[in-house]
Amino acid sequence: MLTNVVELTQALVRISSVNPDGDPGTEFTGEGQCAEFIADFLRQSGAEAVLEEVLPGRPNVIGRFPSDRAGKPRILFAPHTDTVGVGGMTIDPFSGEVRDGKVWGRGSSDTKGPMASMLWALHELGDEIPKLPVEVHFVGFMSEESSQLGSRHFAARHRDYALAIIGEPTSIKTVNKHKGCLWADVITTGVAVHGATPELGVNAITKMAKLIEVLDSEFRELLVEIGGVDDVLSASTLNFGMINGGTRSNIVADRCTLRVDIRITPQLHAHGGALKLLTQFIHRHDAGVEVRMFSDAPPLDTDPTNPFVQKLVVAGAGLTGAPWFCDAAYLADEGGIPAIAIGPGSIAQAHTKDEWIKVADLEAGVEFFKTYLRSL
Repeated sequence: MLTNVVELTQALVRISSVNPDGDPGTEFTGEGQCAEFIADFLRQSGAEAVLEEVLPGRPNVIGRFPSDRAGKPRILFAPHTDTVGVGGMTIDPFSGEVRDGKVWGRGSSDTKGPMASMLWALHELGDEIPKLPVEVHFVGFMSEESSQLGSRHFAARHRDYALAIIGEPTSIKTVNKHKGCLWADVITTGVAVHGATPELGVNAITKMAKLIEVLDSEFRELLVEIGGVDDVLSASTLNFGMINGGTRSNIVADRCTLRVDIRITPQLHAHGGALKLLTQFIHRHDAGVEVRMFSDAPPLDTDPTNPFVQKLVVAGAGLTGAPWFCDAAYLADEGGIPAIAIGPGSIAQAHTKDEWIKVADLEAGVEFFKTYLRSL
């Protein structure tokens, strides 16, 4: 029997729910076991809980607390259940050890600690929840750390919410806006010939070098011109993340691929997005270049005057922006749900080799969420 938020955090950390994409660093991947644990906890706290499968063995977990009347606006608490990989960690990733006033382990900060604060607040409120002027729901999203599959699946099926409160370690500040993110591959092609006679071929690397030069100058300026300079998020940015070309040093390269990372302001998103702008720009310089989207996440720009957002501010969680992106953007963009991100702990501890969250922050998170709901 769990007796406090620290023990709940420990229990969650001890369940491996590593996202299987990329290099998980463990054979125990997927969110199924974690979702089942949360469903049991929700039922013990008075909610009806179901698992909604998104991929085989990888469900969202949804909890709905009772209400004393129909027609109330609905509030959604929505952290994610997956974590990044554990390779290279310098501590036992699944120990949940309490030491030096902190809970240690993968997910303690991002985002099992914030989730535990939400869940424990709802658990402690107990019989108060049905009498609140809002109906309270909870969802634990799978695969936030890769492609945000859980929130996209949920947004397509469940939309009638006055506010979605996404669990992330924001030091209990209200993140109502963040940039979007486009990862795209720019692919040049050439004609391979012997390296001793390069004049007989076409070098894809040379073509890419010319493109990089204009991307690094003219396209950066275009991002600012079209995307504007947001008063909180600043301007859209461009990063050349990876490049690969050629097969051997004595063969003229017939292919070169550049992976770009563009962080997108709400204004750029409203003007058609970064992929359209990037493709049009490149084709003006070389119509034969392929631009292929790898992933695309929208920005978040939730109205700060939303009354449920203002209640967060009054409760002590001031407004802020963030350089990262999260599930909130998909709920807002694809589901039409006003969404923000908030939770105890610091984003600086997320994904680290010795991840932790302070016990005091977990406890402060519980009190904040209880205060917020009671203030409604």
